[in-house]
Parts: sequence; C-alpha cells; structure tokens
Amino acid sequence: MFSAIPHRRPLLAIVAAWLLLYASWTLFTPPLMDDADSVHAEAAREMLARHDWVTLHADGIRYLEKAPLLYWSMAASMRIFGVHDWAARLPLALSMLALLLAVYAFGHRALGPRAALYAALILALSPGCFLYTRFLIPDILVCLWTTLALYAFWRVEEFDAPPLRFQLLFAAACALNVLTKGLIGLLFPVGISLLALLVTRDLRGALRRLAALRPVLTTFVFLLIAAPWHVLAALRNPSQGHLPGINFSHWPWLVPQPTQGTVHGWLWFYFLNEHLLRYLNLRVPRDYDTVPLWIFWLLTVVWLLPWTAWLFASPRKRTPANDSTRRTTLLLALWASAVLIFFSFSTRQEYYSLPALPALALLIGRLLAIEDDAPPNTPPRRSGINISLVLAILLVPIALAAAYIALFVHAPSGATLSLLLSQNPNNYALSLGHVLDLRRNLSALAFFRLPLTLTALAFAVGPLANYFARRRSRPFAGNTCLFAMMVVFLVAVHLAFTTFNPILGSKPLAASIATQHPAASDLIVIHGEYESASTLGFYLHRDDLHLLDGRSSNLWYGSFFLDAPPRFESAASLAAAWSSPTRVFLWHDLSDATRPLPALSPVFVIATNGGKQVLSNQPAR
Repeated sequence: MFSAIPHRRPLLAIVAAWLLLYASWTLFTPPLMDDADSVHAEAAREMLARHDWVTLHADGIRYLEKAPLLYWSMAASMRIFGVHDWAARLPLALSMLALLLAVYAFGHRALGPRAALYAALILALSPGCFLYTRFLIPDILVCLWTTLALYAFWRVEEFDAPPLRFQLLFAAACALNVLTKGLIGLLFPVGISLLALLVTRDLRGALRRLAALRPVLTTFVFLLIAAPWHVLAALRNPSQGHLPGINFSHWPWLVPQPTQGTVHGWLWFYFLNEHLLRYLNLRVPRDYDTVPLWIFWLLTVVWLLPWTAWLFASPRKRTPANDSTRRTTLLLALWASAVLIFFSFSTRQEYYSLPALPALALLIGRLLAIEDDAPPNTPPRRSGINISLVLAILLVPIALAAAYIALFVHAPSGATLSLLLSQNPNNYALSLGHVLDLRRNLSALAFFRLPLTLTALAFAVGPLANYFARRRSRPFAGNTCLFAMMVVFLVAVHLAFTTFNPILGSKPLAASIATQHPAASDLIVIHGEYESASTLGFYLHRDDLHLLDGRSSNLWYGSFFLDAPPRFESAASLAAAWSSPTRVFLWHDLSDATRPLPALSPVFVIATNGGKQVLSNQPAR
C-alpha cells in the first residue's frame, strides 16, 4: 500500500523530526493538564479498570459525548506499559508518525518525491499539529483517517483498475474516523470525494468512477467496523433517570418529548445533542464557547506558519485541464475548503481546522518543489524571494521583542507566576484560553526567559538565512533554514508549556495528597467543576472524587442516570463531613472569586501550588 516510500533519506528526516518533537522527551513532560487532557486520560484509565470498552466513564459517571477509538488506544497502551501519562500520550504520538508517512506516501505518488518530503516536514513542524498533540484530543487521528481515505479515493479515481485494497482502505479509514470523531469522520471523506468527482468529471464519468469504489462492498466493510460499538452503546445506555432543568419544547420538530421523569439515552445525546445541536449552537448543557470566525480563519494560517505564506504565491506553471496533477491539486483544495467552510457555519474551537492541514501541507509542498525546479530569475524563484523578505520583516521584530523581554523584564521579588497572571475565566472554554492570562502583566513573561531566548534566536536567524539563501538561488537551503527555525521554536513552545503547567494542572497537589497516604474511605473534594482538577483523579487513581458546586460540564448529563454514584456535595454536606472523623481533602482555586469557600473549621493547609490549594480537616501526617 505504501510502496510509494522508496527513499531512505526522506524517511530518516521525517522520523528524526518526529522523534525529536513527538516521541522523546516530549512524551514525559510536562504532566497532564486539567480539563480535556486528564479527563480523557482518566476516561481511558477507568475503561481499563472497569473492563468496560463500550461506555466511557469519568469519575465513575457515564461520559457519553465522545467516540471511543482514542480511549481504546490509550487504555491498550496503559494495559501494556502501566498507568502513566506518557503511556496515555504514546498512541497520539504514533498516530502523528502514521499521519506523516501517509502524507508522504500520498505526496510521493501524486506530486513527486520533493513535494512529498516538504509536505511531511511542514506538517511535522507546524505549530497547529504540535500544539494539539500536547494534550489528548482526537483531532490528529481525524487528520490521519481523512488522509488515508482520500489517498485511497485518489488511487481509485486516478487508475482504471486499482487494487481492491484501496477500496477496502477507503471504507476502513471512514469507519475508524467515525469511531474517532463521530459523523464528520464519514461526512468529510465521502463529501469531499463526491464533490471532487462532480467538479473534475462529467456526470457519466463521475458515476463510472463512483462505481469503481464498489459502494456495496465498501458500505459493508464500513458497517462491519463502525456499527458494533454504536449498537452496543445504544443498548447499554437507554433512556432512564430524571433530568430536570432542560426544556425540549424549543425543538419539537427535532426530538420526541421525553416521558415524565426520564432522561434521553445515548442515541439522543450522542447523535442529536453532540452532533446536530452542537453544530447549531443549541447543545445542552451550554458549557462551551466558540471561536469568532475571523480568528478561526486567521489561526488556520497560523497553524502552518511560516509555510502558509507560499499559498499566496503563483507558480505560473500551466497544466492541461485534464492533467492528473491538476485534478490532484483540485482535490486538495476542495479538501481544505470543505473542512474550513463546514466549521465556518457551526460552533468551533481553535483546532477544528486541523483536518484541513494535510491538504494545505501537500499544496504548499508542491509549490516549494516547483520553486526548487524552476530556473533562476523565473516567477517561482522571484516569488520565493519576495515571500522570504516579507517573513523576515514580520518575524525579526518578534525576535527583537522576545529578546528584549528575556533580557530586561523581571518579575517582582518573591512573586510567583500564578500571582502575576490576569485571570480570564470567560475564556477558559476555549482550548487556548489560559494563554490570554499573560497579556496584561508583562512581568509574568519573565518566567519564560528560556523559551523567549530560543524564540528570539530562531526568528532572528531563520528568516534572514532563508532570505539570503533564496537570493543566492538556493531555495532548498532556504527551506532547510526554515525547518531548523521551526524545530527551535517548537522546542521553545514545549518549554513554555512546561513552565505554564502548574497553572494548567494539579499533579503537584495530587502528589501532596498521595504523601498523606489517603485511604479509600477518605473524601477528596474538588471545589468547582470536575474538569478544573481532573488530574487528581488520574494521578491518584481515584474515580470517586466529590464535587462542591460543580454539577456541570462533562459530568452533568451522566449524573442523572439511575446508576450515577453520589458525587455532588453541598456546603451543608461538606461541613458535616468536615466535622466528622472522616479525613477530607479539599482542592480549591485561590483565584476563583466566584466560588468562595464555605465556613469550615478547623482548616489545615496541605499544599499550595500554581494558585491552587489543598486543605484538610486534619493536620498533615
């Protein structure tokens, strides 16, 4: 299937970039973050502990909103290597390697070896892919399955008698995509393929190529892989329980009214609530935010910087209307456009554009290869020089600003990073919302001296070296300089994440609780939502954390099922437990003014870290 990967040097370059940034020290640092990162790792750990590979649970409560494949892979990894954060991260790292090889194989067959190498390295060194493999979300897997499906479609569409394995690959990739992210895993590959056929061929030719996909066989294979989990999930999570406070009368055309005292089961919650209602911004509970459209499109450009600058270049290389390369570039353009336009009309997070990045990387790789092959002083070469000059003008001032902060900005004596941050809780529903905490207090950046120094070095040397290499008609050397620049910059990004981690995670506080040797009967309480301190569950191997003022977000819907364990405390019940012989540990965010602590006595401070605190009703042992 991947016989299109014959050369050793390109593979070594791709694997080396992957090892350095995705599969070495970055697997082990930093600790997991609170919210999605550790919630997903904990769901996989509980899957393993409960021996339930159908219904996800978090903190012992049904967690129905996610497809299972990422959690299956993490649970399998933890079963082999033990329950470690690096074991949870390993499947995502391996998925990234598979994505790079799939992009290289696609590019090598369709666009040539140089374009393929460029595309794979652009993706490996892209800020978007790197950032969204720092925590455990499934979108890189979506990129992988979408790439494999459309590569298989391209092979079937371009060749009169493609081997059967490509039709099977298309069906299997679509099925695995559905098991990763739900219905968009089918919508994107199938929709893009049909659109490409209609645009590039007449109706008869499109129907003939569609028949070459063997729709009956591929549908059977798709259902064989994707259907069993969906059937089991529906059977094991029927409607039950009691769900107050939700009015379905707004959508009588959409969902049947529940009978009195019942909560809709998995079928309604997963397909209608998590797919259709989320897309329409009507999902319940309303615990999410959406990125403004202009920021979403701007970040798509940022996720592939500096390479997206070449998308604005014109290679001035005409190809015949029916040429295979023209059809391929049109398929890639439709692929990227379909993803971005689809999410332009829905609620969206910063990373929803990731499935478009492989297509954009392949398009950019082709433009860079055209520039390499062009003679000196031709339009592709002049365009490359102009783009390089613009990049230098943009990035060198950033380097100077980073150097200034690294050299001259200092934190007040005795200050900690958590004290210097400006809290913006309204932004925390966004995946990068906490980064905005840095914007109002420049002295907080003093804690990021090493990442800033590396950024200054990368953005001062890389763009200038690239510009002068292209001026000397050496575009490949210029691209190599940019690749090296991005390696240094992404190392800086990872170091910054590590510095910021005490604010984003609670592992040090989990370690402090662990030193007290808590018994199974001891009560561990999070003051707030489960997601605000979900690392406690993973690192303490506890699925019985209690919540004070936290019946919301991921655990809200599942908490109304009849088998949901009691997890939610009131101020009165916590005060009663606090004054009893039971030992209680209470996690509290010192910066959260919206949730003041109830009156408790006595109070002993067990640990403080990252602006958060663990209190107890008994002194430390």
